[in-house]
Amino acid sequence: MAMNYNAKDEVDGGPPCAPGGAAKTRRPDNTAFKQQRLPAWQPILTAGTVLPTFFIIGLIFIPIGIGIFVTSNNIREIEIDYTGTDPSSPCSKCLSPDVTPCVCTINFTLEQSFEGNVFMYYGLSNFYQNHRRYVKSRDDSQLNGDPSALLNPSKECEPYRSNEDKPIAPCGAIANSMFNDTLELFLIGNESYPTLIPLKKKGIAWWTDKNVKFRNPPGGEPLEELFKGTTKPVNWVKPVYRLDSESDNNGFINEDFIVWMRTAALPTFRKLYRLIERKNDLHPTLPAGRYYLNITYNYPVHSFDGRKRMILSTISWMGGKNPFLGIAYIAVGSISFLLGVVLLVINHKYRNSSNTADITI
Repeated sequence: MAMNYNAKDEVDGGPPCAPGGAAKTRRPDNTAFKQQRLPAWQPILTAGTVLPTFFIIGLIFIPIGIGIFVTSNNIREIEIDYTGTDPSSPCSKCLSPDVTPCVCTINFTLEQSFEGNVFMYYGLSNFYQNHRRYVKSRDDSQLNGDPSALLNPSKECEPYRSNEDKPIAPCGAIANSMFNDTLELFLIGNESYPTLIPLKKKGIAWWTDKNVKFRNPPGGEPLEELFKGTTKPVNWVKPVYRLDSESDNNGFINEDFIVWMRTAALPTFRKLYRLIERKNDLHPTLPAGRYYLNITYNYPVHSFDGRKRMILSTISWMGGKNPFLGIAYIAVGSISFLLGVVLLVINHKYRNSSNTADITI
């Protein structure tokens, strides 16, 4: 039996059903959401709303940027490169593998005093800690003190999982490549003997790393007993339970080790090495004058064209020295203010032209 075609039926949801059948339709439900009747607001961009916005952004961002830039420039910072690739460098002798251990001394001068707490960093260049296999080469369960992971490390640690048929603690490439140069700072005063600057080795790691992520194996025995049955990483001189003489800074909770295990995102980076605390409010922490840096040169970087440096820096309320944020604020504010001026001129010009045309008509 033939059926009549009706265009209205198609619009409403298709051809009609057979007599007696249920009506079929693709029409959405009659609700505010499906029929797009929800309340909506659409801004109307006019010169009266856009121009003030550009000017306000410019007037707010430019002073903030200037303040941040000035604050960053007030931070004292000095970098000492001691890689030794320059033949005139005192550390050039340490590039020879025959000179072990190698100690070199670099003299430098602080032109201005360093006030407040001073932070000593070591910096490395051309060292890709962000390589995928390098980042994964660790066992977090082992580092958290799990006894089973201590004797049976994760396969992610290969090829630094075991050595001489013993599990390595800590295992992995990150731990195996731990920075091990020793840095000492001396002030050369008027006296005949230089003054050793006290360097604080605690308080340089994140609290969560020190107290949550990194734990020694449980037990009341000495660390040497807790790590019994394991061996040191291949490139380490001494095992993990002899990293420090103080029990609260030894083993997996050694802060130098914890700082190194937090991998850097870029190939040129710095890591906190020591703190120089201010002892007297009447005197600067590091007065201007002559100093020398005594370096026990252990960490090789020449094979991958890397560089090593020591950084002394103060901080401010915004952290360390970083002029980029202030420059970014100033740039955005200046561009916004300039766009506001340009749009104001264009609006003034074409609005007057429109009014003249209306009068002429």
